[in-house]
Amino acid sequence: MTHPYLDYSGLDDVLTGGVKMIPIETEKGTFRVWTKRIGNSPTKKVLMLHGGPGGTHECFEAFDSYFPAAEIEYYYYDQLGSTYSDQPDEPELWTIARFVEEIEQVRQARHLDADNFYLYGQSWGGILAIEYALKYQQHVKGLIISNIMASMPAADAFCASTLLPAMDPEVLAEIEALEAAEDYNNPRHGMLVAQHFYSKHMLRMPVGTWPEPLSRMIRHMNWAIAEQIEGQSAFKHSNEFGLWDRTADLPSLTVPTLTIGATHDFHDPAHIEWMAGQVQHGRYLHCPNGSHCALYDDPEPCFDGSRIIGRTVFAQEVLQYKDRHVCTDLDFADQILADDFSGKD
Repeated sequence: MTHPYLDYSGLDDVLTGGVKMIPIETEKGTFRVWTKRIGNSPTKKVLMLHGGPGGTHECFEAFDSYFPAAEIEYYYYDQLGSTYSDQPDEPELWTIARFVEEIEQVRQARHLDADNFYLYGQSWGGILAIEYALKYQQHVKGLIISNIMASMPAADAFCASTLLPAMDPEVLAEIEALEAAEDYNNPRHGMLVAQHFYSKHMLRMPVGTWPEPLSRMIRHMNWAIAEQIEGQSAFKHSNEFGLWDRTADLPSLTVPTLTIGATHDFHDPAHIEWMAGQVQHGRYLHCPNGSHCALYDDPEPCFDGSRIIGRTVFAQEVLQYKDRHVCTDLDFADQILADDFSGKD
């Protein structure tokens, strides 16, 4: 007998291996975005929002080694403009608000709803997840926000006050001189940023040893989208990104929310933990040895967290557990699910 998680009978994407190209209506016409379903669960369906802007789903491929064990149905998805999706030359489409409407169209096409729909956003994807939930949380069962602060001005301030002073001052001065000259395409700029900043805060591995899915995503980046939305500086956001701040709006989120932070990330983990206390039903997962890509440089707590998501945020009865906790291990999740919540505060 086929295990229910692997039973795809009756699904409309069987012959494409779970892939479905979804039409997206925009002010510039109709375009298609690529999605791929893995697994089958009636109650746990995760739509994964990749980073960038202009990145791809490829950065999430490590989840194939973990989510199936928790019987989580999950969806890879390349946002419009990304490698597997249409890439229209329409700069007017590259706005946060337009991407939010795209996500809603993907949700509808994949038949995700408040009984099963979990939205997972990492980095830029976390911004989209917050924005989507602020507008459409009635459709969401759970929200996972990974490695992103709720304010880009605060993120820039954290970088300037905490991370940059720790850099080699000569290296920092050279990078800042190149940026002041707007010489962003100078190979020296990319090399210095990668060796002295990204290898400490993006992914704590020598750049040449980064996991293949992440390196592949970087090769496939649509830099035009990234530059339009966030600018080109390695240390300071500009354009729409530079002004983005939703800290005051977090208390309006009633959907169960898990925030994920990491010690060495260039997004302040203390702020990300604070976010979990601002939403109405939040908890926080910390990756003590991780950076911005903690799923690669601190995978044990990060993927233990994935199973915690499956056991706690995904468990409807946990909504009755009103205390806030820092999720750090599976024992806590097992304890929560073993509790009888009847009559508990």
